[in-house]
Amino acid sequence: MNTRKFFENLSGAGKSIAVLTSGGDAQGMNAAVRAVVRMGIYVGAKVYFIHEGYQGMVDGGDNIKEARWESVSSMLQVGGTVIGSARCKEFRTHEGRLKAAHNLVQKGITNLCVIGGDGSLTGANLFREEWSGLLEELLQQGLIDEEATRKNSALHIVGMVGSIDNDFCGTDMTIGTDSALHRIIEVVDAIMTTAQSHQRTFVLEVMGRHCGYLALVSALACGADWVFIPEMPPEDGWEDNMCQKLSENRADKKRLNIIIVAEGAIDSHSKAITPDYIKDLVVQRLGFDTRVTILGHVQRGGTPSAFDRILASRMGVEAVLALLEASANTPACVVSLVGNQAVRLPLMECVQMTQEVQKAMDEKKFDEAVRLRGRSFENNLTTYSLLSYRKADSELPNSSFNVAVLNVGAPAAGMNAAVRSAVRVGITEGHKMFAVSDGFEGFYKGQVKEIKWGDVGGWTGQGGSLLGTKRTLPGKHLDEIAEQMRIHNINALLVIGGFEAYVGLLELSAARDKYNEFCVPMVMVPATVSNNIPGSDLSIGSDTALNAITDTCDRIKQSASGTKRRVFIIETMGGYCGYLATVGGLAAGADTVYIYEEPFDIRDLQANVEHLTQKMKTSIQRGLVLRNENCNENFTTDFIYQLYTEEGRGVFDCRKNILGHMQQGGAPSPFDRNFSTKIAAKAMQWITRTLKESFKGGRVFANSEDTCCLLGMRRRAMVFQPVSELRDETDFVHRIPKEQWWLKLRPLMKILAKYKTSYDVSDSGQLEHVSRFRPKDSDTSAAI
Repeated sequence: MNTRKFFENLSGAGKSIAVLTSGGDAQGMNAAVRAVVRMGIYVGAKVYFIHEGYQGMVDGGDNIKEARWESVSSMLQVGGTVIGSARCKEFRTHEGRLKAAHNLVQKGITNLCVIGGDGSLTGANLFREEWSGLLEELLQQGLIDEEATRKNSALHIVGMVGSIDNDFCGTDMTIGTDSALHRIIEVVDAIMTTAQSHQRTFVLEVMGRHCGYLALVSALACGADWVFIPEMPPEDGWEDNMCQKLSENRADKKRLNIIIVAEGAIDSHSKAITPDYIKDLVVQRLGFDTRVTILGHVQRGGTPSAFDRILASRMGVEAVLALLEASANTPACVVSLVGNQAVRLPLMECVQMTQEVQKAMDEKKFDEAVRLRGRSFENNLTTYSLLSYRKADSELPNSSFNVAVLNVGAPAAGMNAAVRSAVRVGITEGHKMFAVSDGFEGFYKGQVKEIKWGDVGGWTGQGGSLLGTKRTLPGKHLDEIAEQMRIHNINALLVIGGFEAYVGLLELSAARDKYNEFCVPMVMVPATVSNNIPGSDLSIGSDTALNAITDTCDRIKQSASGTKRRVFIIETMGGYCGYLATVGGLAAGADTVYIYEEPFDIRDLQANVEHLTQKMKTSIQRGLVLRNENCNENFTTDFIYQLYTEEGRGVFDCRKNILGHMQQGGAPSPFDRNFSTKIAAKAMQWITRTLKESFKGGRVFANSEDTCCLLGMRRRAMVFQPVSELRDETDFVHRIPKEQWWLKLRPLMKILAKYKTSYDVSDSGQLEHVSRFRPKDSDTSAAI
């Protein structure tokens, strides 16, 4: 029996769906609202906005309005929530919920999509449980008749978590978290320049009364010297330890110190640790020029990141599917992200686990609180500890192994963070670390030198590749590279790069029979904006490139909003891989995206022009078309521009933009900083293990397939895969994997642009229980 399901079998005809945002606002909420509205209308349901959250539901009237397709135009790039949010005491009372039920029944609304925090979602679940009783009361009071009671007998609830704190168990990321990290890192990067100029110490307070996620991840992403979070109070005597570390940094000629404090930070006696207390401590004990910056609501503001737009759009579509499939007995669920999959989890199980974290903290069971936050949170904490504190030489294990690190291929934002992480973890594990400049070309030319702990200070926020990187493959220079490995006694290789790095490792592993020098552990970490490496769903640098594309598209759409009736044709990077174009198109709200993986012909181009012509007759009088650079050798960007210009004559005019190398530039995004830091640390730990296993008879010898690996992110986990096993998964002619997970996002993008398409939901639609896996258990939260 075929178990594949397609959403067109799930009709929304005769159903009414309402969407509201509640509690604190979070960037990306609007993208979720837009997705719910458009997916709901697409399947034939009536969709309503409930303005001002639960307060609007209680007050009724104009607060509950039917939404049209055009109602959510231009919402994608707007922060906060345009339908409003409010904390409502009245909804917490029985009378308030009775009023809300009456208002919903009057509109025939029995499907509710709630975007908010755990308090908002708990309130929604209580409302659902009381629903039949509320209807009975309304019937007895004569406010509704028996027909209305029968028609509206069951209320279905689906939740999406909108919270910048990422404090909800069951999902890797909550809507708004990534954008909040963007705001924090923007501020940290700006502060670093003035701190270095004046040799200052900065104390930054970030949001997080009960959860230290933002503080911890931003500390990891900027290489902060110290971090305070509520889940892990510092041990007694922390004042001495912190001041000692700051003074050691200054002695090492480090010109700045960054200390990050979560607003809920406490010591082991539950006493609050405030930024002012830390400042006074540093000034009194060390005499350092110290400043305090409290970020406050800046973190909630601004444009949502590409990650948040995609996350919220996927969650919104999945929420509508969940409502269409719900029966009278279906428990309220919350739509979550686990790895790169949208899943449904029982709402109250997730709420209960979230509350257990706070209970553990209240009882001072801090290790338990960290464990309950999930493996991703634990890994962030472990990695930060590894990278932030340099042990004395006497404390380091004596390994006597030499490990070389190099960048190969085109530059990708995050490469430097990966090198810093690898170097510091390697030194912590007792290895002597060597840096190779300019990739394999620099290797055979002898550009190899030892790199120390302090040499990589401040590298996390630097774009490009400070080591230098080239596309040169090693195949023609094996003799020289083997000679350099012999000269420097290199016992292991860590290669950070793109498709050339993958092919280069294949060439080195194939040469092991001829060269003993290559019989050492070798591992590759994928780093390329194109995200075209087999064996990994994500690559370092692609998130930064996506944000560059999204930011540019936002500006272009803004310029079009003034002129009206204008279509922009935008060319993205990616070689033959359509990842940047597709996911960038989803994040930017594109009308059409042309990629190599989905062939198209002149009839498709004509249909797209006609679709835009129809769009220009509505209130949305602008268009956005993305084209991957190698999607078709004949239908070039110029050809498509000229075709659209000619066919749209008299209806719309066209402009074209080729984004080019701006997609490779700029400071890495928080996602890329964190992902590269954690994946490189994991790669170095694998190298240490493999070196120990391969050390026999006084030398390292490793020639099995599983000692030459690629470390990639696969669905819910980080996986080491022998590069030889990835050959069959690779299209070497077009430099792409034969199967790519993100292709399933294309129908979603088309639906939100009002194209008829079929959307396979066989990967979703399953109600999973949290107990099947730990909350935030995958390493894939970007290891964010």
